[in-house]
Amino acid sequence: MNRLLTTILLIAGFLGVFLQATWVVPRQLLGAPLNFLPPLIVFAAFRTDVATVSLLATLGGLLTDALSANALGVTVLPLLWIGLALHRWRELILQELGYARFVVGMFASAAAPLLTLLIVLTLGEGVAIGWDSLWKWLVVAVTGGGLTPLCFFLLDAAHERLAAHPSKPPSFRPDREIKRGRN
Repeated sequence: MNRLLTTILLIAGFLGVFLQATWVVPRQLLGAPLNFLPPLIVFAAFRTDVATVSLLATLGGLLTDALSANALGVTVLPLLWIGLALHRWRELILQELGYARFVVGMFASAAAPLLTLLIVLTLGEGVAIGWDSLWKWLVVAVTGGGLTPLCFFLLDAAHERLAAHPSKPPSFRPDREIKRGRN
């Protein structure tokens, strides 16, 4: 497990949930908040191991549920299912292409609210669903697709800048023989 990348992802997850809860400009302009967790789960599924995906899904889902009207833990399972499914089949996805990242991020961002809704309805909670819910779902899906390549760019850049790089070998080899004299 890459501890630096795991730490970067957990900090990004915390900041994403914080921005989702406090940044009202997208909510006022689009009618729906931005959801940063599905793009982060896609990044984690493609770049890290199962433990990091599980940790991000658990902590991110619990933070989201703590700031929403959902029951505590409802968001954890959909994020975990999406992350584990993507991690399982990541070799089959063209993950280095921008449009593939967009499409996978869009499907992950569309699946997370639907799976959460399914769990909430299974628990017997009352949910107000109307035509505006379809608009919000579409906005969350498309913005999540757009945020996914951005997450890859920013998190890869942060990891590249913060990771320790091996030093270059010196140009002078200490094992070479130096002959002195006139020969």
